[in-house]
Amino acid sequence: MSTIQEAIKKNILILDGAMGTMLQRYNFSEEDFRGERFKDFPHPLKGNNDLLSITQPQAIRDVHAAYYEAGADIVETNTFSGTTIGMADYFLEDLVYELNYESAKIAREVADEFTAKNPDKPRFVAGSIGPTNRTASMSPDVNDPGYRAVTFDDLRIAYKEQVEALMDGGCDLLLVETIFDTLNAKAALFAIEEVKDERNIDIPIMVSGTITDASGRTLSGQTVEAFLISVSHIPLLSVGFNCALGADLLKPYLKTLSQHTQFNVSAHPNAGLPNAFGEYDETPEQTQALIKEYLDDNLINIIGGCCGTTPDHIRLIAEVAKGYKPRVAPVIA
Repeated sequence: MSTIQEAIKKNILILDGAMGTMLQRYNFSEEDFRGERFKDFPHPLKGNNDLLSITQPQAIRDVHAAYYEAGADIVETNTFSGTTIGMADYFLEDLVYELNYESAKIAREVADEFTAKNPDKPRFVAGSIGPTNRTASMSPDVNDPGYRAVTFDDLRIAYKEQVEALMDGGCDLLLVETIFDTLNAKAALFAIEEVKDERNIDIPIMVSGTITDASGRTLSGQTVEAFLISVSHIPLLSVGFNCALGADLLKPYLKTLSQHTQFNVSAHPNAGLPNAFGEYDETPEQTQALIKEYLDDNLINIIGGCCGTTPDHIRLIAEVAKGYKPRVAPVIA
């Protein structure tokens, strides 16, 4: 596990880009999502990208390989919705362990192939832990502000199963990402600490929140500083932001974060904001120019892309990052 700790001191590490954006290019049908194994499953499965690790594993393998080829040091497992809470929408709660384990195994195999080809550039696998589609801090019912669709314990138990499978499948680190509700993230972090204690092992953790709009707050209402304080009780490999905003709009929040933490800082912004059709128009060259500003201002230690980004975006990000040293954390009194 020490290798990523060593690598992050030497270079700015490159995270991969969007998995969903790449999978959309395959235009998979309902039959493709089902594969042979789920051909008679009584509920629709189209749109369940995590399931593709079982029914279309070659596609997942190819996406990981494309990002490593583009210069990524770290790829994320195809497990963004891989909890019993996320899989309940598809009636596939029983499949959660297998989904996470297989996703981690695929990414691990591709990482090892690339590391073997170039041992000077070790490749890492981050177990992607998404926020779920429920929020523990707020009520989904405007008429009943005290109601919660999920409890802390529900989340903790669901995350624990995911974490165990990701670790068993061979992840080097865990990425709690796209955090819109810090209480959900704290349940994930609690679950990770439980598994670490039970197994008597350590595993690096990345935490990445989401600033949802121009208010500069997460969906559950926290400012950058409040979010940072809420997650700083655990020794993290990095803390950062991803999704919701493009690199330009994310920059001021990243700057605030960078000034207030001694953890490494990560960012994987979207390729700008979506257009009227929900598509992303920001070109790899435009993204590269915006990321260069992060580098010029010494803001980051890990950089990648979220929605709308492709291997072409990651290639240009990796190219520009080569010329820079990793961010040096400020001295905080």
